[in-house]
Amino acid sequence: MAPVIKPDPDPKKKPRTTQSGLPLEVSYGPETLAEAGWEPEQKLGRAGKFPFTRGPHETMYRGKVWTMRMFAGFGTPEDTNERFKYLLEQGQTGLSTAFDMPTLMGYDPDHARSLGEVGREGVSVASLEDMERLFDGIPLDQVSTSMTINAPACILLALYVAVAEKQGVSPDKLRGTLQNDMLKEFIAQKEWISPVRAHMRIIRDMLAYCTEHMPKWNTISISGYHIREAGATAVQELAFTLADGIGYVDLGIEAGLDVDAFAPRLSFFFDVHNDFFEEIAKFRAARRLWATIMKDRFGAKNPRSWMLRTHAQTAGVSLMAQQPLNNVVRTTMQALAAVLGGTQSLHTNSYDETYALPTEDAATLALRTQQVIAEETGVASVVDPLAGSYFIETLTDQMEAAAREYIDKIDAMGGIVKAVEEGFPQREIARSAYDFQRQVDSGERAIVGVNKYQSPGDDDDIPLLKIEPEVEKQQIDRVKALRARRDAQAAEAALAKVRAAVRDESINVMPPIVEAVKAYVTLGEICDIFREELGEHRDPAYL
Repeated sequence: MAPVIKPDPDPKKKPRTTQSGLPLEVSYGPETLAEAGWEPEQKLGRAGKFPFTRGPHETMYRGKVWTMRMFAGFGTPEDTNERFKYLLEQGQTGLSTAFDMPTLMGYDPDHARSLGEVGREGVSVASLEDMERLFDGIPLDQVSTSMTINAPACILLALYVAVAEKQGVSPDKLRGTLQNDMLKEFIAQKEWISPVRAHMRIIRDMLAYCTEHMPKWNTISISGYHIREAGATAVQELAFTLADGIGYVDLGIEAGLDVDAFAPRLSFFFDVHNDFFEEIAKFRAARRLWATIMKDRFGAKNPRSWMLRTHAQTAGVSLMAQQPLNNVVRTTMQALAAVLGGTQSLHTNSYDETYALPTEDAATLALRTQQVIAEETGVASVVDPLAGSYFIETLTDQMEAAAREYIDKIDAMGGIVKAVEEGFPQREIARSAYDFQRQVDSGERAIVGVNKYQSPGDDDDIPLLKIEPEVEKQQIDRVKALRARRDAQAAEAALAKVRAAVRDESINVMPPIVEAVKAYVTLGEICDIFREELGEHRDPAYL
C-alpha cells in the first residue's frame, strides 16, 4: 500500500507549478540552462530564421505591429456591417467575423432548430444577399478578413468569393483566414454536421481549391483556442493543436499537393490564459516545434512552410461575472503575454462578455487595450525581449518536451483522426477541466472576486447589448422571400451539381458550391445535402 502523504502545513514549502502542472523552481540561473546542455544557436537563433523561437519575422513589431483584429458579429448583417465600420474607424486593422449558432451548425433562419438563436451569438448569414449586406461598403481587396466558421466553412468561403467578384475583386486578390478546423470541433467545440472523415474530405478539397485560386488566403486556422476554452492545459492546447496541424498537412499531401505549395498558407490560433510566463513560453515552443516538424517530418524546403504564424485571443473562459471590471485587468495581462510571445494578430475580449455580446463601448475599450500596449509600453520596440531569460528559456523547453510527448502518443495511435475517433484528446481535456474546477472550488486556485477578495456589489449592473426578437423575424422573412423570387430552375440545377460532387470524391466540391451560392442557393440547403449524403454526426460523449 502506498504511504499516505500529508500536505505540508507551510504553504511556502509547497511545490509550485504552472497551470499545466510544470514544476517551478524558486529561482533560475545560468546553471539551470547549463545542466540542460542549452545551446543558444540551436534553441534560439534569430527572429525570422529557423527554428523561429524568437518570432517568424526578423524585425517583428519594429517592422509592422501585430494586426488588431477584433471579433465582431451580431444581429442582422447590417448590424454587424455597422460594427465593422465603427471598429475600422477606431483603428482596427483587420476584420474578424462571428456567426450565430444556426449559421455555425448549417441551418437557415427559418429551420425549426434555429428558433430563438438567430443573430444571438453572432451575425446571421444564410445567403449571398446576407453576405452582400455584411460587407457593403467595405472593399474586400483592401482588408484582411477572418471568418470563424467550421462545419459549413466551404459555403462561407464561396459566399465571400461571390461577394468579392460582385465588387470586381478576383479570388487571387483576397486576403484573410478561414477557421475551417474540424478536428478541434470534434475535440472541443462540438459544432459539426457530418462525421469527422467526411469533413476531412471537404477540407481536402478546399486546400486544393485555395492553393490553385486563392494564394493569399489562409485556408485553415488550426485552432488551439477552443481546446483551451474546453478545459485543456497550455501543454495540451499546444500538443493537440500541432497534432491537428500534422493531420491537415497529411491531408494536403494525400490530395496530391506539394507540401511547400500549401503549408505557407496554414495559420494557427491560440488562447492566452492567465499564467503569464507559461503563455509566453507556449508561443515560443509552438514556433520551434512546428518548424522542426515541417522540416524534418515533412521535408518542407520553403522556410515559409516552417513558420508558425498565429492569431491569439485572450481567454474568454477566464472572464468572470463577479466583479466584471476585473476582466479588463485579466485581458490586459493576457494581451501583453501574447505580444511578448510574438503573436501576429490579436483579439482582446471585452469585460462584459460573460453576460452578453460586447457593447460598442466595451469593444472599444478592448481595442484601446491593444493600442496602449503597442503605443505606450515600449514592448513592441525590441524583438523577443525576454529571450535569454533563464526562466523563460527553461519553461519554453519544458513546454516543447511535454507537447512532444503527447504528439508521440497520438502518432502511436495512428494519427490525430484515429485519436479523435477513439476520444483520446476529449478524455484528456475532460480530466484537466475537472481538476481545474476542483482546485477553484477548494480554494487551492485563487480567482479574485470569485473565491477570494469578494466584496458587496460583486454583480453590479453593467450596460449590456440586447438582441431584439425582431432580428429573427426579419432574417426568416428574408430567406423565405429569397427562395420565392430566385430562379428556381437555376437553383435546383446548382444543387444537383453540389450533390453529384459530394457523392463523387474525385470531384472537388468547391466549384459547384461557388456556383450554387451565386444562384442564391442558401447555406441550409447545401448543408442538407451534406447531411443526406455524408450522414449526421452524433457525439458518443467520451468518458
